[in-house]
Amino acid sequence: MVKTTIKRLFKLILYPIRIITKLLISLTKRLKFSIAFKISTTYLLLYIIIILTVALTTTIGYLVFEIQKFENTVVSRDVENIVNDFPDLRSISTKDGDYNSVKIFDANLNTYFTTGRVGRYGSSILVVIENIIFNNEYTYAGNFSHGNSDYYLNISYPIEELLQDAWRIALLVLLSGAIGLMFFAPIVSTSSYKLIGPIKNMTEITKTITVNNINTRLNVKGTQDELKELSQTFNEMMDRIEGGYKVQQQFVSDASHELRTPIAVIKGYVNMLDRWGKNDKAVLEESIQAIKNETDNMQDLIEKLLFIARSDRSNLNFTKEDFNILIILNEIEKETKMIDTKHKLNFKFYKDATVYGDKARIKQAIRIIIDNAIKFTPPNEYIIVSGYIKDSYYVVKVEDRGIGIKKDDLDKIFDRLYRAEESRNKEIGGHGLGLSIAKIIVLGHKGKIHVKSKIGKGSEFSLLFPIIES
Repeated sequence: MVKTTIKRLFKLILYPIRIITKLLISLTKRLKFSIAFKISTTYLLLYIIIILTVALTTTIGYLVFEIQKFENTVVSRDVENIVNDFPDLRSISTKDGDYNSVKIFDANLNTYFTTGRVGRYGSSILVVIENIIFNNEYTYAGNFSHGNSDYYLNISYPIEELLQDAWRIALLVLLSGAIGLMFFAPIVSTSSYKLIGPIKNMTEITKTITVNNINTRLNVKGTQDELKELSQTFNEMMDRIEGGYKVQQQFVSDASHELRTPIAVIKGYVNMLDRWGKNDKAVLEESIQAIKNETDNMQDLIEKLLFIARSDRSNLNFTKEDFNILIILNEIEKETKMIDTKHKLNFKFYKDATVYGDKARIKQAIRIIIDNAIKFTPPNEYIIVSGYIKDSYYVVKVEDRGIGIKKDDLDKIFDRLYRAEESRNKEIGGHGLGLSIAKIIVLGHKGKIHVKSKIGKGSEFSLLFPIIES
């Protein structure tokens, strides 16, 4: 009974505190305070709630303890006297006990005897609390038997002094809390601003980062825990951004370099024509042919750059459909044998398979690998193109007996505009974009691309495309 009383009393007393807490939380969410202010306010609010809770629990605990003690001494004595004297009620009328009033009810809860006003039998804890709050009285509820009948008993006691003592205890606790708050508030405020200090430093440093000092990083030495992790994550992100920015700068520089040469050639021939080539048929034809070749070269480069740019913007669209991959492999075999007569070409396609993809793009990727093999393989050497199924992929393998690729260059050959030293001669040519485009196409079809190579022994490229059925 006592535990239930305490729980209900707690809920009743804490209800306004909950309402105030919700309002304060809602207010802090709506207003744009600094993080340090919010932390300080939160801690101070928690401190106040704790002090109020301590005051309440201390006061209620004191009241419950004293009332139980009162019941075990005074109330039990008065009940015993009333029951012993019953049904002679003269002793009750003359008020031998410490009570204000006594009410006795029969088995049907009708008033049998009362020393005060006629009322109903009260046994509910809410009635007890109501009398304590409004009447400063504690009402005891019990029952006893006399003869063959049951009787119910209400005894009311004045507890003004007990309540005054409880209020004094509550005020002392609140006063102690208020004094503690005077010391707690500046400590919390200082700690909050000290805690937020590293975040302010991060903010100031990040404000200074531009393209001119993109290598700036946050200092992680003075930070701890989540702030250190945040700083490390930010630095790692900046490393990736800086790396991407440098690659982009290099890409723009290389593209400019690639375009500078044909533009210089065209400008040279135009100037030559302007000076004396207009009337010289041989010079005129040479200039026209050179300009045509260089414009074709520029067009090819620009188309490749646009292809990569569309891929970077995720605007590259593939027209995909189900088709048998042997269709394009047979076309590639026929076209390659017509174009290249200087190498020993060997095509071996072991099995057909259905692939879901863009025919033209897949053919373009395979052609890029074969063209590279032709470029870097000396005449009369073997180039082997094979096709077969492995696991859930159709593998197109291109093997050559060419100059090979250095181990240090293997990780870079798919970079844009990258060309190994062996390929930087005019006879071989190229822009260093082919393998980048091939990789984009293969990955765009959820495939894979593998490469093996040894200097002087040749290279082996494998393009793997997912199959629907064999």
